[in-house]
Amino acid sequence: MSSNMANTEGIGKETLVYMYRKMLEVRRFEEKVWDLFGRNIIPGTLHLYIGEEATAVGVCSNLRADDYVTSTHRGHGHCIAKGADLNRMMAEILGRSTGYCKGKGGSMHVADASVGILGATAIVGSAIPIAVGAALACRLQKTDRVVACFFGDGASNNGAFHEALNMAGAWKLPVIFVCENNLYAMGTRITQVTAIENIAERAEAYGMPGVIVDGNDVVLVYRAAREAVERARNGSGPTLIECKTYRHKGHSRFDPAKYRPPKEVDEWIRRDPIPRLREKLMREGILTLEKAGKIDKEVLEAVEECARYALESPDPLPEEALGDVFAKAR
Repeated sequence: MSSNMANTEGIGKETLVYMYRKMLEVRRFEEKVWDLFGRNIIPGTLHLYIGEEATAVGVCSNLRADDYVTSTHRGHGHCIAKGADLNRMMAEILGRSTGYCKGKGGSMHVADASVGILGATAIVGSAIPIAVGAALACRLQKTDRVVACFFGDGASNNGAFHEALNMAGAWKLPVIFVCENNLYAMGTRITQVTAIENIAERAEAYGMPGVIVDGNDVVLVYRAAREAVERARNGSGPTLIECKTYRHKGHSRFDPAKYRPPKEVDEWIRRDPIPRLREKLMREGILTLEKAGKIDKEVLEAVEECARYALESPDPLPEEALGDVFAKAR
């Protein structure tokens, strides 16, 4: 796969710079989370999005504020790309009462309905039928909202994937299925458990377009998502987009990922989506060295501020444990 990026023709300069900033925001946030976890400040486990930023940002840059997304255990990038507040996200990850779920959800359960984030979920594939249900609601409410559903290659072998895509295709629902194929479901390479080379080929069986893109090229992701969003919004039905990408870290914070060949890792890191876009924008005169430095400084300051906010926020009180639940024991 080439390290060169697609031509940016037809995409506004402001959008390109916005996508660069947003990808950098995801990266710096994840790096800070990695640091805090290493200092034993974050409870539980962690699944970082480092390396996959172009997929979330390329897709969400086509969505309106009132559109929806569903996410996964590796969901920080999706939430930031859709407009989540960094302070409340970091507070939730640290288990503080000022977090999105008052510190009760943690890293894998960030949600904010006010900006269309229907929630991350740790159960592999479980958000796919939720996305279809949300898309059906958009149809029944007679709106032109759409739903972007993020999931990994491992989830594509889950029964919920097939049932959900079948229903969405049969009813032509306004949903964009985004498979982030990072080649490994935990430690299992996708080629060992899937008979076909491309997951997007499965789209034909469910009556929708299947699109394969370089998930480390935000321009290509943006274009594929723009077409899929327009198709969903005008009533033409769903699309399955397979983004070929790669996570730089292991599956979780405790995974050294020794199952991956070092040469493979090096090749994918050389195709890091952030420097690729920065170099492209600088060659085209859209971004200068000075402007890139200013963006980096502003993003770092915002991330440091959200960490300070979270660290200074209180822990939830023990008596709050039974709050915000559907049922309580008598």
